[in-house]
Amino acid sequence: MRTLIFGGAGFVGLNIAETLLRAGHEVVAFDRSPIPVAATDAFAALPGHFTALAGDVTDEAAVASAVSAGTDLVVMGAAITAGRERDASDPATTLKVNLLAQVPILAAARAAGVRRVVNLSSAAAYGAAGERLPELDEATPGDPVGLYAITKWASERVGARLGDLWGLDVVSLRLSGVFGPWEHATGVRDTLSPHCQVLAAAVAGQPAILPRPGLRDWIYAPDVADAVLAVAAAEKLGHGVYNVSTGRRFTLLDWGRRLAQAFPGFVCRLAEPGEVATIDFHGPSDRAPMAVARIAQDLGWAAKTEGLDSADRLAAWWHSHGRTMETGR
Repeated sequence: MRTLIFGGAGFVGLNIAETLLRAGHEVVAFDRSPIPVAATDAFAALPGHFTALAGDVTDEAAVASAVSAGTDLVVMGAAITAGRERDASDPATTLKVNLLAQVPILAAARAAGVRRVVNLSSAAAYGAAGERLPELDEATPGDPVGLYAITKWASERVGARLGDLWGLDVVSLRLSGVFGPWEHATGVRDTLSPHCQVLAAAVAGQPAILPRPGLRDWIYAPDVADAVLAVAAAEKLGHGVYNVSTGRRFTLLDWGRRLAQAFPGFVCRLAEPGEVATIDFHGPSDRAPMAVARIAQDLGWAAKTEGLDSADRLAAWWHSHGRTMETGR
């Protein structure tokens, strides 16, 4: 299988590439940012074939050139996770990258005869509904507020509409709070995942001070990659939207304390009254968990990584690969 990943230099894209390469597939990563050297070194040892293409997802000619005949799967993963300040200062770029770039990608996929297009959406599409309801399933109406959330919700609708009109197999995966290997600052994410922030504090020998425990159905990035592989391998999909989550919640506080076992002297704790937290949760409240019955029933997929076990796995990954990303080698 030949897969083209837009946003392939982002950490979710890198995890998808690694999983596909390990399964022996061909992967092309399209991104304006370079692939980290540590990733290319690691990928070279895998059985699949990896190619990096430099390009901007808003460049229609570059997109059309990248989606060549023989491409089986296209993953739309390029996105700007804009915060409030970027929403106010540069809304146009967020809209161009997160939503408008989708149209030429789908047009190119149609022209090239691509078998399936996977749109990486987000739990953010549920928006404020996640604060009102005890659980979020795919039929829950979205109530997004920020431009990132709005564009993710809209990308699902645009993809479904054009897929229907153009005869394209387009599926959207709503990802829960993702963290894990290969996460690094690329300039398109205003704030890194809380787990990445906690890991960075541990590496620097500084305490991680949390504003609250942080209860959520966090998901480890390699599990997201496994879900993409399951979607790619399915002959036919029963639905156009799937939640991708563990379906189970754990706190970042417990996760950080588990991580401390691999970093002696590291402390992860809650902020004292009046103390300023050092970890940003991206919002003032915790979202309800996402239901995973649909993807389990249709594809037999379930996340393999138990919540706190991911701290052990990420620590081991950092010692083998992450450390080298800091020096560029």
